[in-house]
Amino acid sequence: MAAGLKIAVIGGGSSYTPEIVEGFIRNYEQMPIRELWFVDIEEGKHKLEIVGNLAKRMVKESGLPIEVHLTLDRRQAIAGADFVTTQMRVGLLAARKQDEHIPIMHGVIGQETTGPGGMLKALRTVPVILDICRDIEELAPNAWMLNFTNPAGIVTEAVAKHSKVKSVGLCNSPINFQKFLAAEYGVSEKDVLAEFVGINHLHWVTSAIVNGEEKMPELLDGGKSYTAKNVPTFGWDADFIRSLGAIPTYYLKYFYMTDTMLADMKASLEKDGTRADVVSRVEQELFELYKDENLAEKPKQLEQRGGAYYSEAAVNLMTSIYNDRHDIQTLNVSNGNIYDFLPADASIEINCVVTGQGPIPLVPQKVPSHVKGLMHAVKVYEQLTIEAAITGDRGIALQALVHHPLVPSVTVAKQLLDEMLEANKKYLPAFFKPEAVL
Repeated sequence: MAAGLKIAVIGGGSSYTPEIVEGFIRNYEQMPIRELWFVDIEEGKHKLEIVGNLAKRMVKESGLPIEVHLTLDRRQAIAGADFVTTQMRVGLLAARKQDEHIPIMHGVIGQETTGPGGMLKALRTVPVILDICRDIEELAPNAWMLNFTNPAGIVTEAVAKHSKVKSVGLCNSPINFQKFLAAEYGVSEKDVLAEFVGINHLHWVTSAIVNGEEKMPELLDGGKSYTAKNVPTFGWDADFIRSLGAIPTYYLKYFYMTDTMLADMKASLEKDGTRADVVSRVEQELFELYKDENLAEKPKQLEQRGGAYYSEAAVNLMTSIYNDRHDIQTLNVSNGNIYDFLPADASIEINCVVTGQGPIPLVPQKVPSHVKGLMHAVKVYEQLTIEAAITGDRGIALQALVHHPLVPSVTVAKQLLDEMLEANKKYLPAFFKPEAVL
């Protein structure tokens, strides 16, 4: 890569954008950016202008020679880029609201990255991501695409299977755990190393090393856990955690504590709405702050958004690839032969050594036998979902939904599929092809 990088941010009107700009500014000495392009669609133009102007003020305040461009022309932004990041939401927050509300009304977990909601988000997103990949193949064939559009594991796997783009998936859950672990022991993040086993939003921490010492038994005995703004903070059962022998990601509460989580979702829906409703209110407040022409830094309120450190993870990865750092980061990459019970082309979330040629996954020390079944079941659902997204085949979509562990029956799956496909008709043309005229 030549000095003076070009970076394209797809979904530049996101409320997260000030965080990634802050990261670029802080890391400029290690990763000199010449051009920073923020891209969005017509429906997001208003937000793009607001957050883009804040980005320009932040760069001006820094005194760095970074050109900031705002555009609705994706191809112009991608052409010649060294890195492309994707942080988009097809259907905007209105679609997320449907993803969460409809399943709850059928007595099923309503969450934007797993279960029926996650599936519909994937069906909307995969075709769009693959369109972006075709632009990258043509206009920036050497670029790295860093995806933290959810469901990140499904999207990353679809890109690996159906494009030639060099891509890596990212999630903020691993970096959140690293920060939790460092804070718990009062040390620098450089002094901790956690081992992650699993797939995106379905992982377990099986080792937690602090200053060279294994702390997992201590953490398990103390009932320690970590969470995020977008997941309720119900505690784990202490006996269960000790016998599990690992710390589960907070997303596993939807699988291990389904009744409690569903009851909370139902109560929230009746009272204040789901997380989508909360995020909508938070975003309105954030964009009002972003409009302030005197604001030239990331506001603290952004941490309430629920995706804290996504952008830090992305900037860390870019910097490591650019500088061939050989440091360890937790990423979504293809399985290869890491897990013999998953296909080689399955996307997994695992520690990797990051080199200038990309991430090299590290074989975990141990994989608890009692988590393999859940990993395999959810991976089958994910692979069927990718196939359904590309083909528009309702039968395959039904099989994906039926075989997700959070869906209780074929009857409920069929009801959900029909209702949610119809609600997303605008974004799913492959499922609504006109009948051939004989």
